[in-house]
Amino acid sequence: MTSEDGKRISAELLDEVLPSVFFVMQNDDIDETFSVIQFLSGYVATMKSLSPLTEKQLLHMSQILEVIRSQICYNPFYRDHLEVLDKIGIEEEDRMLDHRKDLLILLRSVGRAAPDVIQVFIRNSVASAVASSSDSNVEEVEAALSLFYALGESMSDEAMRSGNGPLGELVPLLLSTKLPCHSNRLVALVYLETITRYMKFVHENSQYIPMALAAFLDERGIHHPNVHVSRRASYLFMRVVKLLKSKLVPFIGTILQSLQDTVARFTKMGYSVKEVSGSEDRSHIFEAIGILIGMEEVPLEKQSEYLSSLLTPLCQEVKVLLESSKASNLQDSSTDVFVIKQIVMAINALSKGFSEHLVTASRPAIGLMFKQTLDVLLQVLVVFPDVESLRSKVASFVHQMVETLGAAVFPCLPKALEQLLAQSEPKEIAQLLVLLNQLICKFKTSVHDILEEVFPVIASRVFTILPRDVFLSGPVGNTERLPHVALKSVGYAVANEASIDLDSFALQEVRELQELHRTMYTFLHVIATHDLSSVFLSPKSTSYLEPMMQLLSYTSCHHKDITVRKACVQIFIRLIKDWGNKSNGEEKVPGFQRFVLEAFATNCCLYSVLEKSFEFRDANTHILFGEIISAQKIMYEKFADEFLAHFLTKGLLATHCSPELVEQYRQKLMSNDIKAFKSFYQSLIEHLRHQQNGSLVFR
Repeated sequence: MTSEDGKRISAELLDEVLPSVFFVMQNDDIDETFSVIQFLSGYVATMKSLSPLTEKQLLHMSQILEVIRSQICYNPFYRDHLEVLDKIGIEEEDRMLDHRKDLLILLRSVGRAAPDVIQVFIRNSVASAVASSSDSNVEEVEAALSLFYALGESMSDEAMRSGNGPLGELVPLLLSTKLPCHSNRLVALVYLETITRYMKFVHENSQYIPMALAAFLDERGIHHPNVHVSRRASYLFMRVVKLLKSKLVPFIGTILQSLQDTVARFTKMGYSVKEVSGSEDRSHIFEAIGILIGMEEVPLEKQSEYLSSLLTPLCQEVKVLLESSKASNLQDSSTDVFVIKQIVMAINALSKGFSEHLVTASRPAIGLMFKQTLDVLLQVLVVFPDVESLRSKVASFVHQMVETLGAAVFPCLPKALEQLLAQSEPKEIAQLLVLLNQLICKFKTSVHDILEEVFPVIASRVFTILPRDVFLSGPVGNTERLPHVALKSVGYAVANEASIDLDSFALQEVRELQELHRTMYTFLHVIATHDLSSVFLSPKSTSYLEPMMQLLSYTSCHHKDITVRKACVQIFIRLIKDWGNKSNGEEKVPGFQRFVLEAFATNCCLYSVLEKSFEFRDANTHILFGEIISAQKIMYEKFADEFLAHFLTKGLLATHCSPELVEQYRQKLMSNDIKAFKSFYQSLIEHLRHQQNGSLVFR
């Protein structure tokens, strides 16, 4: 019997078994469902090797699709629970999400084996759902739309754009339809997700843009009565705007008019608890508007008009609230704080649509509007200095303005940094360091004067806040010691409050301390590698130079996070390059060469590498080793024989390294072949480890 005969007989046997399988699936024998799905997957895989399929096999493919559709349908019993999304509804939605995974994989397999069958099936399913005049078949409509959505996962961009298969018919059909059950949360959500997935078809067929906009802007989307749907619609609409961009310019006026009530409602206190928790999602509406009105294709007059109509009332509302809070001396008004936070989020999202080139080069008047807005929002830090949530939102806006305004943000920076420096909490200092890193990376040495002012303040606070063991603890850290460190920083009175989860509170403090120390190393690294090391030598900063160098030296040898050790070695390399030259025999930084040779050269470049925990086979450790090799080359370049004399006598010979190997080290170091030097030094370290001589303790 040939292999072809074997395939034919196997297919015939499978065809005989399938009716029983369909019976099991359609009678909801859930205990057997998974194994049946596996069986059907095997059957479909077999069919993929047969071509063409017989009429009977094509019928079975269609029946498999019927089984999939019936299995992905929600039980009507849970309809109300799924609508309000209570505990039962959440559990059922999660269960169905998991239940559908294998079924949708099977769906895609059928699509590959019988593409014509699946296209006809989905076309008929969606057409039937759209034609339904009753809202009683919610589950069937949701299942049909879910199948159409899943079809797109295996569809190429080209196929989507061209409208191959059922797309050219079904996408316009969906866009023009308001389903009787559209008020249902699940139906509305899958409807929006589906039309978003196929929006590339609309991009290529601009005649459908008005229909697509209507679907998002009317009660099917952003104005849907269900808050979960309207929030999701806001995010999806932002994605659609990003895709269609300039094609939407003729519709901007209509879009803004449709969104007037949504924009106004964003800053009002009429939210339910669920709405407040989703306010971040609702800010996507402002991001979408920013993308629309921030395009170069929008005429300047219209652009200014649109932006002013949004920024002016929002800034005015902030001014009124700030004056009210100052007059009443209320620093914790929850209503005012909520509204201001919403406004800051809205303006921040709005500004993302404007490029630096547009607001600084081509249309500086737009940039001026944002600078004036920044001035207003910085007052929030003055009036509400202790409200962390507000400070965080304003800091985020400053980040965005750095990207949007570019160098034009400089006049605003002193005031912004002054207010952000007013707080000394670890979390807030870490956020400030991130902002400074952004400024340095973007503006390079132009921020020298600003850094010269803020660095000593930051160094003072960081060295005060962080105890030595927190600096050196690594990503996980000393879990026995650190909670006690955190408790000391918040006061033992916390321990007497029965309502506070002490362990959780202490661990949160630890995480913030560790995040601060990680960010501090990044900050020092960014300064050193952007030609700003002179900041460390300013008169106000010199008192922090020694503790900083001690910290970097110790960390380069002992920190548990190899990437942090690598950063510290790189800092030393840059500082040696910057400060290692002598002028008329005098050091640029007195004592620097001696410190590098005695504290860094032998401890980091030799003893830390001799540690058995220094694992050459680890990728990150291997990179660190490369930096240590570079450090030795640069020390020899800058310090010449003084480095050699110290490293050979105080380092290699102290480990009882043989004179022959010491001489080889000297020759390899002096050569220009860094790869050969690296290879030799690794073999030297491995030899010394194996030897384990003298008084050196191999930990």
